[in-house]
Amino acid sequence: MKELLENVLQMNQMEREHYMSSQGQHLLEQMVEWIGIPDDELRDKLNYRLFIELLSTQLITRQQMNDMTEKLASNDYLYSSIGDKDTDSVFLRSYSALWLSNLINVDAQLHFLTEQQATTIIRECTSYLSKEQDTRGFLDEKGWALAITNGADLLTSIVSHPSYELNLTPKILEGIKDSLWKGTVYTADEEEKFTAIIEKLINKDVPEALLIEWIEQVFDKLEFYLITNGYTPQYFSARTNTLHFMKNLYFILKFTHKMDELKGVVSIFIGKWLKS
Repeated sequence: MKELLENVLQMNQMEREHYMSSQGQHLLEQMVEWIGIPDDELRDKLNYRLFIELLSTQLITRQQMNDMTEKLASNDYLYSSIGDKDTDSVFLRSYSALWLSNLINVDAQLHFLTEQQATTIIRECTSYLSKEQDTRGFLDEKGWALAITNGADLLTSIVSHPSYELNLTPKILEGIKDSLWKGTVYTADEEEKFTAIIEKLINKDVPEALLIEWIEQVFDKLEFYLITNGYTPQYFSARTNTLHFMKNLYFILKFTHKMDELKGVVSIFIGKWLKS
């Protein structure tokens, strides 16, 4: 497989077009099969790189993109062994999310999915961030796992899509809140990814009152946990994640001049919890 990927990557545009017209279907099937292999060079530097190049040069047909999106959003890929921690299954889920985020972005422009397909896939994917429990980042020879990061990118793509339904917003917000409590202090800019989701929700004209209520719930959970359980490692990781995320959100709101009331609420809570 490595040799095949390297050969296709080394082709010029004309050679690659000819190859894809005759053998593209078989190649894409193999690429999807290898999407989560726990080998950094194969999974990331070759397989994912080729996928992006084929996608950006429009060498994947609409039907192939359609089939790929349906497959990657299934229990066999995005939700494979969901809930597992510290196993190699994370790569299959994480890279399914990463590929899906790119495909959904393309569909927003080209509409290779039917309206019903797009709606169904969006609904199916909204729970991913809540359900994913593996928070690991870089894993020595196996490379980047980043399931939470790629899951956040997937939700950003979903919210940006024309078929996104506003009634899915509570589930999206729940996914962000849940991610602050997974027992890890994030170090790969996950908080910025969460903020990007909120930005897209704001662009979709999600009611400011809904976001304010959610911010209050995020801090209420932190306060209730502290009162009930005290200063545990779980509390400190959640507090750190929450404050990092809220600071990031505050500056985004400040610089974009959007939702002044929400910005004020975020500022008050940051000030309160920095003193606690």
